[in-house]
Amino acid sequence: MLCDVCHKNIATVHLTEIINEKVVEMHVCQTCAQSKASELNEQLNISDFLGGLAAMGEFKAQKQLPKCSACGFDYGDFKKKGRLGCGRCYVTFRQQLLPFLKRIHGLIKHTGKAPFQIDREMSVQVKLKELRKRLERAIQLEEYEEAARLRDEIKKLEKK
Repeated sequence: MLCDVCHKNIATVHLTEIINEKVVEMHVCQTCAQSKASELNEQLNISDFLGGLAAMGEFKAQKQLPKCSACGFDYGDFKKKGRLGCGRCYVTFRQQLLPFLKRIHGLIKHTGKAPFQIDREMSVQVKLKELRKRLERAIQLEEYEEAARLRDEIKKLEKK
């Protein structure tokens, strides 16, 4: 497979970019990948710089930074180290963290996937709930053959 950028060399690096919620895959050679990496570093440094400027404005507005009652960390420690001191810090610095998380992730609510086993169990529970509703509806409409089929399907899922 040839490089998507220069169309000369063999693609050895495969990149996946998400731009405006669209997934774009690129297959590039080593040379083009290095130039793409330096381009990304410039973009990240600029965003860090702008984020830092915004944070400086926050610090000037606040005369004294709140400290975590459990570990003694303040928001300045978080900015320096890139991590919080303890679980209580999330509560203490909630006002400062929410805009930061929104800027990084786009949302302040976790919408990721559940672990496979839990996800599978939840989908079975959802399916059972739906089948029970359909069973009740079939009984109300006096569709007894459909109700019997749904009952058997429910029993089969409950055994699993």
